[in-house]
Amino acid sequence: MKHEKENPRLGNLIKELKKKSIDEKVKLWKRIASDLEKPSRQRRIVNLSRINRYTKENETIIVPGKVLGSGLLEHKLAIAAFDFSISAKEKIKSSGSEAISIEELMTKPVKGRRVRVIG
Repeated sequence: MKHEKENPRLGNLIKELKKKSIDEKVKLWKRIASDLEKPSRQRRIVNLSRINRYTKENETIIVPGKVLGSGLLEHKLAIAAFDFSISAKEKIKSSGSEAISIEELMTKPVKGRRVRVIG
């Protein structure tokens, strides 16, 4: 697999997402894995302003790519992403929201409902 050579964390995450999708019969994980398999130029990059615009209080958001710190976050969210910029993490924490990795979200009981993929 190409990703294992470039980024072992990404390769392992894709394998784990596919396995979890099959084991738990949750299509969400397979979709995230296929988004992360794309070349880095095609991977999603999302600003906080966009997340703020398209979300509601207390939602769980997944970004199969990177979250950047442009804009403000005006309500509490749980945001899971493959990567965060430093400014994005600071703004997320200052708004009372939480920034977690996709790996951390996989340990929580998520069945695909009440989870929104943005990007």
